[in-house]
Amino acid sequence: MQVFRGMNIGTAKPNPDARERFGYHLVDVADPSEEYTVAEFQAAGTTVLDRVESSAGVIVIAGGSGLHFRSLVDPLEFPPTDGELRVQLEAADADDLRAELIGADPAAGEVLDMANPRRVLRAVEVLRLTGATPTVRAASDQAHAVRRYEPMREFTAIGIDPGPEIRKRIEDRFDGMLNAGLVDEIAALAPTMGRTARQAVGYRELLPVIEEGREMDAARDEAIAATTSLVKRQRTYFRRDPRIRWIPWHHEPEHMVRSAFDQLEKDTLWSS
Repeated sequence: MQVFRGMNIGTAKPNPDARERFGYHLVDVADPSEEYTVAEFQAAGTTVLDRVESSAGVIVIAGGSGLHFRSLVDPLEFPPTDGELRVQLEAADADDLRAELIGADPAAGEVLDMANPRRVLRAVEVLRLTGATPTVRAASDQAHAVRRYEPMREFTAIGIDPGPEIRKRIEDRFDGMLNAGLVDEIAALAPTMGRTARQAVGYRELLPVIEEGREMDAARDEAIAATTSLVKRQRTYFRRDPRIRWIPWHHEPEHMVRSAFDQLEKDTLWSS
């Protein structure tokens, strides 16, 4: 979500001094009204990676969702999407979409979570736009490589385990955002925020406070709970990746930095 201009406090965006010092990329590249997709992120990020690598530079991929991370290092392919068709499918009955998918691909349930309406909708969208069924897509060479965690570019990955007290840190972090003016930030952005930006955790829960007069305390609690849930899902996602080397959380950042460099020094890719 740091790709969106103006969404600064709620995305913990680095300040201008840090961005200039470390040379950040893919920050403030889209307006909140835009539907900035993972495919667009992948295309822009790949361009940056290729340029930096060609000059023998080192680039750090920090933060972000597991899907966005893998879109830069693994051969993920993103089929096209269509706004008008998406609106049509969102208005359709979920059972009808499942029936359409099964009619075209009786084995779809073996490779797709048919109980997940978002995944079913997306599969039907891809089917209508490209003719490719879930079974065909799952059988591609790229899909096999993704499932086996075979990257398209070499990298070293360090993960920081959040530890048992993550809920308290999430709560303190969000309250810090509120004290820094998050509500005012969202109020200024609300009239121009598109669907993607509105789904950002923290923003999604506070928008009704601004637009509908909802109680602030309840929205705060929901935002903290949603952040905690997101952390758990992303931890599970990243934990499946055998390429990531994990270090424990420590209250002193310098301690984690040393642990990370200890891991990097063991890697022949980094040493070379």
